[in-house]
Order: sequence, then structure tokens, then C-alpha cells
Amino acid sequence: MAVGDGGGGGVRRRGCGCSKEDFFPEESFSSWEAYGRALRSTGARLADRLTARSLDATELHEVRARSGADMKRDLTWWDLAWFGVGAVIGAGIFVLTGQEARNAVGPAVVISYVVSGVSAMLSVFCYTEFAVEIPVAGGSFAYLRVELGDFMAFVAAGNILLEYCIGGAAVARAWTSYFATLLNHHPNDFRIHAASLAADYSRLDPIAVAVIAIICLLSVLSTKASSRFNYVLSVLHVAVIAFIIVAGLTKADAANLTRDFMPYGPRGVFAASAVLFFAYIGFDAVSTMAEETRDPARDIPVGLVGAMALTTALYCALAVTLCLMVPYGEIDPDAPFSVAFADRGMGWAKYVVAFGALKGMTTVLLVSAVGQARYLTHIARTHMMPPWLARVHPGTGTPVNATVAMLLATAVIAFFTDLNVLSNLLSISTLFIFMLVAVALLVRRYYVSGETSRADRNRLAACIAAILASSVATATCWGLDRGGWVPYAVTVPAWLAATASLWALVPQARAPKLWGVPMVPWLPSASIAINVFLLGSIDSKSFMRFGIWTAALLVYYLFVGLHASYDTAKALAADAVAGKVEDGDAKTSAPPML
Repeated sequence: MAVGDGGGGGVRRRGCGCSKEDFFPEESFSSWEAYGRALRSTGARLADRLTARSLDATELHEVRARSGADMKRDLTWWDLAWFGVGAVIGAGIFVLTGQEARNAVGPAVVISYVVSGVSAMLSVFCYTEFAVEIPVAGGSFAYLRVELGDFMAFVAAGNILLEYCIGGAAVARAWTSYFATLLNHHPNDFRIHAASLAADYSRLDPIAVAVIAIICLLSVLSTKASSRFNYVLSVLHVAVIAFIIVAGLTKADAANLTRDFMPYGPRGVFAASAVLFFAYIGFDAVSTMAEETRDPARDIPVGLVGAMALTTALYCALAVTLCLMVPYGEIDPDAPFSVAFADRGMGWAKYVVAFGALKGMTTVLLVSAVGQARYLTHIARTHMMPPWLARVHPGTGTPVNATVAMLLATAVIAFFTDLNVLSNLLSISTLFIFMLVAVALLVRRYYVSGETSRADRNRLAACIAAILASSVATATCWGLDRGGWVPYAVTVPAWLAATASLWALVPQARAPKLWGVPMVPWLPSASIAINVFLLGSIDSKSFMRFGIWTAALLVYYLFVGLHASYDTAKALAADAVAGKVEDGDAKTSAPPML
């Protein structure tokens, strides 16, 4: 039985055009009786979905076709590089550098930025290979669906969508704060006080909502136009950073950097790296634009790797400049660059810093809006979310429904919720997904269904389990800070042995067709270890949020997403066996989901 495509053929109604078929077209939701039968089959269906894996061709053709219209392939490596810069370099760099230099690491903060940059680059490599091989809008959701199955993909993607909403809301409210600074006002001067609401939700922020609305409008009009706007703002932002570096170096004192370079020792360097890693987060949104890239094999590696290299260089230069201007013990933790310039007779520079922060936050919001909509679009293409959200507008070539839905949720959170509350909800989702993508890459290289022998499959599973276990043990030892360096003499060699065993004992089953991560399995294994290590530095509130939201996702999946995706996969398999594809315009040689 065919399942509605949520955006393909058929007569389109004017106006909203919404009906039950737009949201629940599957057989399991055709009647209450059918839904009851589906619920009684939950156990068998869950077992099927836990082991089912998609195919590259399915994600590239059948699943993508459910959006009705294609996204426009307008982007080049230049667009992707500036999207990467815009996504990563926000306002945080102006605050995090000072906080960590003063409280955790001293002038060696530049080494912390290098360590964080290297770890981020490892994740970039893993994302790049997948984005080149599977250039679709789903990003990590599509990659995990192919290698680890749609259950794991849904849990991971659901978490990152919540993080996008929370992160976007936090950035939008911070936008109001920096805007107030430019006008010499307190942020609450631009907010409405609703005394009847709880204190953390009583400062209503209409400016944050207005900024999100403008970003939403730009995002749905054209991806290429969004790219141009992002390019202009990112260039201005880089120019502001260049000004801060040049102007700051005119006030440099080399003694500030060399007098006590690493006052907190190696532990301080790595502790700061765990915090500063979050200054690199955002590049994963760029991978969701692969479907709109003209030449993925060329543009994605150049764009993503180039953006990360430029970002790391700018971060290190900013860190060196700040530590040359001010002794690390005198750095202001809240406004390090503004206060540093003011102390040296350049108080006007705080307006330049605030202007640069506004530019950075605007581009972060823009790239986040583009990325989160494409995540949601691809999830909806699989019918784990209502297929109405998968529609791509034939005129603009953008996922209008998904963009508006995500930014509406972000706007509601930003309107009510205090910035401190949002900061406490920082998620572990990104690191969790980075780790899963690295695991998925190892599975992709070493396992092909029907070709890899059972013995090799078992060795692969054992090696990956050992890599994960040794990484968790290392992170635990670091977090507990007990026993000095002795535990690492066990955990680190265990990681090395597990990775070496995978390299020596398990033959690679698949070579990348266009672009591949070098030094496999060493680089993906290192990415796993680093991301697990950084997960160990996250506060308990984030783990609580992760657990609560994941539990909510599981409830939704068991009652809705599981049955919708099961019906869709079985309909595709039936079409493939019959020598058909959903839209009747191509042939498949094997069932899309096994």
C-alpha cells in the first residue's frame, strides 16, 4: 500500500490546504481501529525499526522526493565557507575567552583554542565524508539513519532540534541586550514586565521575536539570498575582529603573555578546552545544506574545512591579543575586550565590540534557522514527523513549513524565558551527535550488509564497544580527579589497543567514492574519545534535560513516529518489490529499508 508523500503529486488546495492526510496519511492512522491494531503491534514494529537501516539511494531519491519540489542547488564552496563562519563565530567569543583566561587557564587559553579547534576539525571530517556521499537536507539524521537505523537517528535529531530552539532563543534575547548596549540602555528598558508571571518568565522580549521573524522571512524567501546576507554580515564581523586584533596589539605588553603562561597547568588547558569547544559548535548546520550545493564533492570539503580553519585562526589571534593587553588576573570576565580597551584609553571600542557581537548573533540565528528547518524537513520526509513539514515551496525552493514551525517555537521561548534559564539548559545533544556520527562513520567503512562476514562484524562491534568504554573511563577519571595520572596509564592504552585492533584485525568493507576521512580508524576513534571526554565536563542539569527530553521523544516515537515510519518503510519496500518507486519516475533494484 502506498503512503502519501506529504508534498508530491495530486491536486493542491488553495490557502492552508491542511487536512488529516497532510499530517497522518499512513494506514495506522486511517481509523481508531487501525490505530489500535498498530499499538498492539508496537513490540514487533519496534524490533523491526531497531535493526532496519536505510540506503544511500533511498535518502537521495525516494525520501527526498516526498517534499514535492526540489531545493535549488545554488550554493558553492564560497557560500558554505561563509555559512560556516557565520554559524560558528557568534558573540560568545567575546565573553568565553576572558572567562577561561582569567579563571581556568591563563594566557595558555590560546593552546586551549587549538585543542578545541583540532577536536572540532575531527568532527568536521566525519560530517564532510557523509555530506559528500549523502548530500541531503537531513544532515546527521540521514547519516545515522543509514548506518545506525532510524530509531537512533530520531532520538539524536530530536535532541538537536530542541537545542536549536533553546540556543536560538538565547541568542535572540542576547541580541536585545547588545542592542541596548549600543544605545546606552539597560536591556530591560526594551522588555515588557508582566508582573503576574514568574520572575524568570516575566520580562517579555518583543525585539527578540521581531529579530526571529525577520530571520524567518529571509530564510524562506531564498537560500541564496540568505547566503548573500550572511556573507555580508560575516565579512563585517571578521572586519570587526580584525580591528580588535590590530587595535589591541598596539596596546600589547609581551610580559603579560610570558610572565606566567600556564598558571593552572595542563588540567587548566583541557578544562578550558571543554568549555571553549562550544565556541566551535554550529558547523553541523552547514552539512544540512548539502542538498542545495552545486558540486558536493568539491564544495563541501573546501567550505567546511576552510571555515573551521579560518575560525580557529581568528579565535587564537583574539586570545593572544587579549592576553597581551591585560594580565590574565585582571581580565574582566563579563566584558573582557570592552574593559581592556577602556583601561587603555579606548573606551569607545566597546561600541565596536557590541556591534561585532550583534553581527555575529545575527548570522548565528540565520544559519541556525536554515539548518534546523532542513533537519526537520528530512525527519518529516520519513514520516516520523507529519509529512506536511516536509514540503518544499516550488517557487522559493525552501522548506517554508518547517522553517516557520521551528522559528515559531523559538520565538515563543525567546519571548518569555530569561537568558539565565536558557543558559542553564545548554544541551549535551551536540556532543552526543558528534560522537554518534563518528561511530556511524566507522560502521560505514567497516560494515556492508550482506558482504561483511559475521566474524568481522563481531570484531567490529567489540572494537567499537572497547573504544567507547575506554573513552568513558578516561572521561570519568578526569571528572572525578582522583588518583593523579595513574588511571590514564590504563584507559588511554586501552583506547589505543582498541583502535589498533580495529585497524589491524577488521578489513575495511567500503571505500569512499568521492572524499574520505584520512587515517581511518584513528581520526574517527579520536573524535569519539574527545567528544565523550567533553561530555564528561557537562553539568548535571544538562544531563537531566537530555534525559527528560529523550523520554518525551520516546513516548512520541512509540505512539506516533514508530507507526508512521513503519508504514512508510513497508510501503516503499512493497513498491520496490513491484519494480516501482513512490512517484513512478524511477526504478529501484532493492527494498529501500531492510
